[in-house]
Amino acid sequence: MANALIEAVNVTKSFGEVTALDGVNVSVPAGSIHGLLGHNGAGKTTLVHILSTLLRPTGGSARICGFDVADKPQEVRRRIGLTGQFASVDEQLAGRENLTLIARLLGANSRQAARRADELLELFELTQAAGRPVTQYSGGMRRRLDIAASLVGSPQVIFLDEPTTGLDPTSRIGVWEIVRRLAQDGVAVLLTTQYLEEADRLCDRITLLSKGRVIAGGTPADLKADVGQRTVTVTLSAPSQLPAAVKALEEAGIRAAPQDSAAALSAPVAASADLAVVVRALNEAHAEIAELGFSEPTLDDVYLRLTHEPTGRPVPA
Repeated sequence: MANALIEAVNVTKSFGEVTALDGVNVSVPAGSIHGLLGHNGAGKTTLVHILSTLLRPTGGSARICGFDVADKPQEVRRRIGLTGQFASVDEQLAGRENLTLIARLLGANSRQAARRADELLELFELTQAAGRPVTQYSGGMRRRLDIAASLVGSPQVIFLDEPTTGLDPTSRIGVWEIVRRLAQDGVAVLLTTQYLEEADRLCDRITLLSKGRVIAGGTPADLKADVGQRTVTVTLSAPSQLPAAVKALEEAGIRAAPQDSAAALSAPVAASADLAVVVRALNEAHAEIAELGFSEPTLDDVYLRLTHEPTGRPVPA
């Protein structure tokens, strides 16, 4: 993929007789968010650890910003940030102290470190809590500080390993906004998550792992379209209108079928824009709509369908 900052090519990883990753391919360009989905033990964290130089692959190759993770680990580490599943900041230090310490460890002088800490505290809306010890932070505040810590070195690539686990809905949405902002600034983001809604709302592309293998990949829309059909459901004001309604929809190119209710029908459609076609056809047939609904497959459907099949139908990731 052009301008890919994260590249994994046929990556394998074995721990004795256990194969954690089996020929995994992932490519993430600058300014995009790529999601890794899969059950516990699917290999998500193992792949992140390989890409961030914490583990060496057994086979295949991986490159970050063009540098091989096995041959040039120091060059890779200069260009990445990593937020794991658990907080990595020192809870006895204040928020500003944590960020300043990391900046000094990365080579900044005291003035540069203080300036960078203040920039991140403002960005993550932690300025008012900057002088408080992290033990007094809420879960959402700790997670924001954790992500801020991974950005002290202004990385080109950031790995977020289940960053919103355990957060309340408000805090989770706050983290989502931060992740979107990172991508808008040109950072390549690799996100692991078990929240399918999170992947659907955040990710440009998704790779679905099961037992260490890629079983599907693509945009959220492509994956959903691959396993199911968008459907319009209509409940009419009277059962007597049903035959005329079905005929009108067929003439408009939409095949409808009666439902269990005597006054209800459903019709598969290609896109949400077809709702207008349905409404127009029913109006012209003088069929009065009592209720109108539109549904489409979710990533839950994708996940359940593909992870319960013996082999998924792989799509380029």
